[in-house]
Amino acid sequence: MALQNQAPFRADIVGSFLRPTVLKAARKAQLNGEISKDELTKIEDDSILDLIEKQKNNGLTAITDGEFRRGFWHIDFIEHLNGLEGYIPENGYNQQFKGDKAPNYNFRVIGKISFPENHPFLQHFTFLKTALGDDNLHIAKATIPSPTMILRQEILATQEHSHLKEIYPNLDDFYTDLATTYQQAIQAFYAVGCRYLQFDDTNWAFLIDKEKREMLLNKGINPDEIAEKCADIINQSLENKPTDMTITTHICRGNHASSWIFSGGYAPIAQALFRTNYDGFFLEYDSERSGDFTPLKEWKNKQSKIVLGLITSKFPELENPTQIKERINEATQFVPLENLCLSPQCGFSSTETGNKLTEEDQWKKIKLITEIAKDVWK
Repeated sequence: MALQNQAPFRADIVGSFLRPTVLKAARKAQLNGEISKDELTKIEDDSILDLIEKQKNNGLTAITDGEFRRGFWHIDFIEHLNGLEGYIPENGYNQQFKGDKAPNYNFRVIGKISFPENHPFLQHFTFLKTALGDDNLHIAKATIPSPTMILRQEILATQEHSHLKEIYPNLDDFYTDLATTYQQAIQAFYAVGCRYLQFDDTNWAFLIDKEKREMLLNKGINPDEIAEKCADIINQSLENKPTDMTITTHICRGNHASSWIFSGGYAPIAQALFRTNYDGFFLEYDSERSGDFTPLKEWKNKQSKIVLGLITSKFPELENPTQIKERINEATQFVPLENLCLSPQCGFSSTETGNKLTEEDQWKKIKLITEIAKDVWK
């Protein structure tokens, strides 16, 4: 079997890693006009090359650039789509973390949405893939936000100065453009050699959270109907996916400086989520906030994999491997072992701030995942 058709892997990753001190300093220096953009890019390049080797040395097959060129896991990609812009909100970031506040920056729709041929993430991926060269033991993995993140921002979340209604008086046109834009994105990433792509998504967690569901109902929005619409948009986005390209999703409940936003099990959205045509589902299962494995009974696509995020990326304490193996075994009540994989519950640095653990802690977590995977899937 070709390597790209095996993803997601038994020991896999969500995508982001802690930014090295030198990179954080360089980004700050560039913002202050102390170094040029080209000088920052050189430091990013060197940091990514070092990260690639560390990922290999710690037993990973999927290799990312750590999202080292981003400030946010999602906004950097979205603000470079046609018809969207990043901006500084008047009242701060509109989702409140249960901990440190997120940086005051967001995005909004300002025109018809489409995918630009020169999107910078294509060049970012090309650097990663070129750095891996003809390595047949590893695969370059790209991560981008799901199209439903734009829906969430403009329709579900409180959005100041939204122009959506004037640009898209018919919301069906908005939904169609989201799907078409991501069809274009998939083809563009494929054209530069990407065979493993992931849609990261906090929208499903928004629709899980009891408080958010009540808020939507009070606004006259049915969260269950929105969940079905999101599944439709995703499936339309994946309609023309190349057969030798793996596309997964990661469901996140918020991840900034070891804090979180949403809470609740997967039951309210399980049916809609598992009718999407992803090749794999990276699911957070590192705390009680994620609920139990029962919603996995809705998983029907036997060609896809469930990646259990049982190792937290938020805190340095190492999990007990025996307990993790027991939880994997518990999940086999609903999903066969051959369809299961293991990963961190999220990335280690969804924003450039990073979670509250050291790089040494981070690699101990990755090593633990690879060791457990070797024992479980012998």
